[in-house]
Amino acid sequence: MPTPTRPPVIQVSDAELADLRARLNATRWPEPWPVEGWEAGADLAELRRLVAHWASDYDWRTHEAAVNALPSHFADLDGTPVHYLRYDGEHPDALPIVLTHGWPSTVLELTALAERLAAPSRHGGRPEDAFTVIVPSLPGFAFSPQRPALDGAEQTHDLWHRLMHDHLGFERYAAHGGDLGAGITSRLAEAHPEAVVGIHLLAVAAPADPAGLTPEEERHVASVAAWQTEEGGYLHQQSTRPLTLAPALTDSPAGLLAWITEKYRAWSDCGGDLSVRFSDDFLLTQASLYWFTGTISTSFRPYYEYAHGLTRRVRRVEVPTAVALFPADLSHPPRSWAERTHHVTRYTRMPCGGHFAAHEEPALLAEDITAFFRPHRPPTEEETSSGLDA
Repeated sequence: MPTPTRPPVIQVSDAELADLRARLNATRWPEPWPVEGWEAGADLAELRRLVAHWASDYDWRTHEAAVNALPSHFADLDGTPVHYLRYDGEHPDALPIVLTHGWPSTVLELTALAERLAAPSRHGGRPEDAFTVIVPSLPGFAFSPQRPALDGAEQTHDLWHRLMHDHLGFERYAAHGGDLGAGITSRLAEAHPEAVVGIHLLAVAAPADPAGLTPEEERHVASVAAWQTEEGGYLHQQSTRPLTLAPALTDSPAGLLAWITEKYRAWSDCGGDLSVRFSDDFLLTQASLYWFTGTISTSFRPYYEYAHGLTRRVRRVEVPTAVALFPADLSHPPRSWAERTHHVTRYTRMPCGGHFAAHEEPALLAEDITAFFRPHRPPTEEETSSGLDA
């Protein structure tokens, strides 16, 4: 394990680690229901197994060292700290790109994708397709503190522009996001089209006035409504009464693990078997980051803010937009639906993968991002000097 050359982003004391293990070992388990597996929520037998591993065999110190070895930095944006990872591209003309994660995720989910984009030649690609990759932690998620106020505070997409343009000095840059990150990426492009060369999305929001729907769009709306009825309980709770839920998940690591692990299973292309896509240690590291930083509560804020009109809605994005849909993701909007709000120039239906595509299928996602942005790159120094950009 390489030794970090910068201050660690997380340092858990022995007392904190002992407290976690004591809480896990003292979990007050609910009376089991006569249901099979995950039918009514988190499978109790699987959760017991993961909790036992978390309390005994899981080696937090190894994963803490790995997190601290990542290329972490902090930007102070006029008093607002933002944590981000930076992967410098292997080519001198690498295109800057900001990758934005969603929920219940952290920047850890994006590291495999970031490494492929920054150094494509290590994965069978061309050096001239390299990106300089910036992966910020969303405010209130693990390493970036929450924004200081609900109403009137600078929104995340504007923080991202200040990070990329003002702090890091990128005049023009690309952007990618899924889930919450898709909305932030769209708002970023809408607000700063002079700086954003294009965006790559894994999801698109509903248009403000979805009138005159095509039959395909009507089927999409119906499928979203059916999904919300079956799967949207978390969304309603986090959008309406998040602070009623927060104390339980902040106090009980088993409860926290149940809340997020059920989503990793339901939203991924795992066929009902978590181990197909996620190792135990990956799931427990994600849960540990929320636990030790105490940020599961603040990670709910984007849902509440959007539901209460505190987040700017996307009206029209004019920069070139790519939409990549993975089959096990939450929704699959037709191209015409995306075109109501975005200037869509690439639309791809992927063969496999789900909501956590950057972790599930980093090669597929990197290939699609690379192909989309290839014609939107500025000319290289060699092209400029030879006149090939004329």
